Amino acid sequence: METMQAAVLVTPGHFEVRDVPIPETGPDDVLVQVDRCGICGTDVHIFQGHYVADRLPFIPGHEFTGTLARIGGRVSGLHVGQRVVADINIGCGHCYFCRRNEILNCPEMRQIGIHRDGGFAQYVSVPGRQIIPASDDTPAEVLALTEPVACVVRAARKAGVGFGQSVVVLGAGPVGNLHIQMMRLVGAAPVIAVELSPERARLAARAGADVVITDPERVVDTVRAHTGGRGADVVIESIGLPALYARAFDLIRPGGHVAAFGITGPDDTIALGILDMILKETSIKGSVAGMGQDMHDALTLLQHGRFMVEPFTQAVVPLDQIQSAFDTLKDRPEILKVQIAPPV
Repeated sequence: METMQAAVLVTPGHFEVRDVPIPETGPDDVLVQVDRCGICGTDVHIFQGHYVADRLPFIPGHEFTGTLARIGGRVSGLHVGQRVVADINIGCGHCYFCRRNEILNCPEMRQIGIHRDGGFAQYVSVPGRQIIPASDDTPAEVLALTEPVACVVRAARKAGVGFGQSVVVLGAGPVGNLHIQMMRLVGAAPVIAVELSPERARLAARAGADVVITDPERVVDTVRAHTGGRGADVVIESIGLPALYARAFDLIRPGGHVAAFGITGPDDTIALGILDMILKETSIKGSVAGMGQDMHDALTLLQHGRFMVEPFTQAVVPLDQIQSAFDTLKDRPEILKVQIAPPV
């Protein structure tokens, strides 16, 4: 039996790097040899036991890129050695939700690295229809950002942000930084970031935020000062705190929109003034993962250099050091992304 090295999350907070069987691939699947796999906020929730704890032990990791090592007999248009990324969101492909590219709502939806073994390993099995060919001359560290960039592509679509619209991004961590860059790309102005960490506030300014607010007591006044006294057209909550979701409604203008992106606990709620929403015609819409065309667009943007990727590509850790990488993530706010490199 062929084996590979993989980081198996055995219990919350505890990885073991083991020799495990290389995943089997059916006639409709491919086997990807993983070059890089980024650590996502969702992976941290899984590591801490807050999400899919009933799946343990298993191999997490969904922000991966690699090369094709094996191709199923019914898969066409791909070749061994080809560099690829993968759309991790697997739906049935034919239901109402899949037809509308709302795959997370498909009753049969499964995600690679969340509901089935993922990319913190030398190899990962992927349905062939989920594979997206990538450029040979784009570094692996950049290609591994396709999935998180797809998330902010989708969020921008869902929020309907247009030229000259004012946007506030609450939280300038890894995904907040990408939201800031995405808002610049779609023509939002001004783009206002709210971030308490000095290191991440500095990176938010580098990413293109027109205004960076670090004092929580000055958020409302500063936002209104830069939006003609009205409030922002759109506020993106990118952290996942109920208190910030409540604050978001204080920051939008009448007719404004709250983009719900940051993941909260399953039982977290906020109180909304329904009459106020009706009379002011405000709205809220959720978005969490990029899928389908979002992935293709994200890859195109990355391959054409539309994102500042340096803060996301500087920390690459060998697979056998994954435990230490997870243990120390919170201690290095200046690092926006850690990527895992399996052995070749």
